[in-house]
Amino acid sequence: MYWEEAGQQNTEGTISAVIEYAQKHNIKYVVVASKTGSSAEKLKEKGLKVICVSYHVGFYGPGEGSLTSERRQELEQKGIPVLITTHLMAGLDRACRFKFGGIYPSEIIASALRIFGQGTKVCIEVAGMALDAGLIPYGEEIISVAGTGNGVDTALSLVPAHSNYFFDTKVKEVICKPREFDHH
Repeated sequence: MYWEEAGQQNTEGTISAVIEYAQKHNIKYVVVASKTGSSAEKLKEKGLKVICVSYHVGFYGPGEGSLTSERRQELEQKGIPVLITTHLMAGLDRACRFKFGGIYPSEIIASALRIFGQGTKVCIEVAGMALDAGLIPYGEEIISVAGTGNGVDTALSLVPAHSNYFFDTKVKEVICKPREFDHH
């Protein structure tokens, strides 16, 4: 399924496509990249095991995260584990770029994946982060959901690999993604 343009207007359609795909293929785990947790909540309501991956603290500025501790606690009380950690495709490579300029391997990989859209890159990234954190089982096909800015517009069925074996990640199917997007 392809959306004409990237953006949060595709959130409900993406969630519906994920639910249908998960039921048809008996997939139990869904990893969702989310600033606020609202997309994660919508998927949890459908009975899936949902893991919410949010921006690391410091992303918006020193000590700043996108989820308050109260919001995180609210999500966790609803049975949605929340992962807030260093982004797989940023981390020290981004620090080197900020300090010394240039481009580094993680950022090259991220830029190559963005050719398929920001959501595609983030789906692959957060799935690996959730696996590294032990929040999803190793070797199991899952659905990963992300967006371009706010809301969600991209969903992939994949078997993530741990970060130290990143290139063993297997994208099984594109459930949905936007046809038009910026390469930011």
